[in-house]
Amino acid sequence: MAAGNPEGSPSDPLTTDPKGEACHASEIPKIYVTRNTPALIERQGAYGVAVPLDPWFVTGLTDGEGCFCVSFALRAKLRTGLEVRPSFSLSLNEKDLGLLEDLQTFFGCGWIRESKGDRTFKYEVRSIGDLIGVILPHFERFPLRGYKAKSCAGFSHVCRMVEQGDHLQRVGLREIVGIAYQMNLGKRRHSEATLLKVLGEVKG
Repeated sequence: MAAGNPEGSPSDPLTTDPKGEACHASEIPKIYVTRNTPALIERQGAYGVAVPLDPWFVTGLTDGEGCFCVSFALRAKLRTGLEVRPSFSLSLNEKDLGLLEDLQTFFGCGWIRESKGDRTFKYEVRSIGDLIGVILPHFERFPLRGYKAKSCAGFSHVCRMVEQGDHLQRVGLREIVGIAYQMNLGKRRHSEATLLKVLGEVKG
């Protein structure tokens, strides 16, 4: 578990230690993970065998506590003036930290960080490769329902545009902004008008 560190940092063994050398016999849960395959967790089920996290449970948990977010940062040094940050996250009370660790094991990517302000922990994935190769395929196979399904669809569209490099062009970035602001993400740091103004779409 990495507390407040981005993926690939030295303190994130799940992304920097593919051979599992950072795991010790005393650590729980132990991870036996194959890339893009739900991992087995060393916990005993009713019949004494390791039990994987149920994929429909993961979808249901996401429906209630997950978030598909496309955020933006103003970056004067970038040609477009904006940086796009897609991320998938799920927050739970500190008492359920073990469940977030199971979720991290299930997907085999991402990291967990602590939010001391409200005593919660957040599981988060930001890598475009992991979002497209691991997270989105899960929700295509085990789909969400209701409004969050709409958010996931918009998020998927944005991720694939970023993968194609559309976010590096003003036309593509304007489309990404439009999609992102149709998703239900609550209060934002920057208004849509502010971002479009940066892109030269709004005068004033």
